[in-house]
Amino acid sequence: MTEIYFIPKNYKATISEGRVSWESPSNIALVKYWGKKKDQIPENPSLSFTLNNCKTITTLSFSKKETNDAGFNFEVYLDGEVKADFKPKIQTFFERVEAYLPFLRAYTFKIETENTFPHSSGIASSASGMSALALCLMSVEKQLLSAQNLKVDENNALNAAYFNQKASFLARLGSGSACRSIEGDVIVWGATDSIEGSTDLFGIKYPYPVHDDFKQYQDTILLVDKGEKQVSSTIGHNLMHNHPYAKNRFQQAHDNMGQLKTILATGDLDGFIALVESEALTLHAMMMTSMPYFILMKPNTLEIINSIWNFRQKTGLHISFTLDAGANVHVLYPEKERQEILQFIKSELVAYCQNGHYICDQIGFGATQNQ
Repeated sequence: MTEIYFIPKNYKATISEGRVSWESPSNIALVKYWGKKKDQIPENPSLSFTLNNCKTITTLSFSKKETNDAGFNFEVYLDGEVKADFKPKIQTFFERVEAYLPFLRAYTFKIETENTFPHSSGIASSASGMSALALCLMSVEKQLLSAQNLKVDENNALNAAYFNQKASFLARLGSGSACRSIEGDVIVWGATDSIEGSTDLFGIKYPYPVHDDFKQYQDTILLVDKGEKQVSSTIGHNLMHNHPYAKNRFQQAHDNMGQLKTILATGDLDGFIALVESEALTLHAMMMTSMPYFILMKPNTLEIINSIWNFRQKTGLHISFTLDAGANVHVLYPEKERQEILQFIKSELVAYCQNGHYICDQIGFGATQNQ
């Protein structure tokens, strides 16, 4: 399969106006993607848990242009207020996806978005935000096909499987990790030999058995630092191009995907902890050994990690952590140990959070359309 698969057959912008709305979750990678090629193609595969509570709700209103304006016409709103600083990223996104959504220049769009988590919380909203927008645009394409009474085809948006694949493909062109937020509960992105059907073009549902111990897995997000990152993810990814350890890191990710396949099937919680924590620390090791080098962890990040290790050794409970490209800590644990671990989080770890802020979430099952 190539990108050509997502270029639609002829259809016309025949609808005068409309409105669609989707809510799409964030996700947390267990095997990390760090480093990308042209057109948002990942250097290595990744695997993520889709979250349930941390999501973006986006409403897209569209109306047919009255004149032959050749540009993209859109406004972006966050929580009801115009966000001019969001426009450059959306402009770039529209330019990247225009070949796959040829109706974009025919309409004026109003993009209204809000997050269920605070915008300043330090949780990256690009995955949930770009996936929600991609889904809204796919719904517009579906309406255009329906208006022309076109039949369901395996290669058009009237087909549910194609709809999700193309939405993930489009979301990837806005933000790489966004392609993992369309579905749930476990998603793979990036071609790797150990996962049948895996591809660089879009995220797929993990196709193998998952032990009950990994169902309803919990993720409590500790907000250590809610400020803007000193180095953007885009710059960080680009620093992998000449990184001295890049080749070994990319191979490690492929190897870990194969190991995780066995871990998820057997319910090996100890193996899960070792692999996921190693992946998190490797991600930050790549940042600290790039040129220029940088550190996104904060002192309280390390305090939390050490506290988790001490608590786990003392109690034998299956608490673990992972990190994104930032200072905040995702505390992961099985639902059956929730009561004891959450009490530990509240009594010991919340003290390291900025203003005592944390978010309780758990594994989720993907985006949903609002009526």
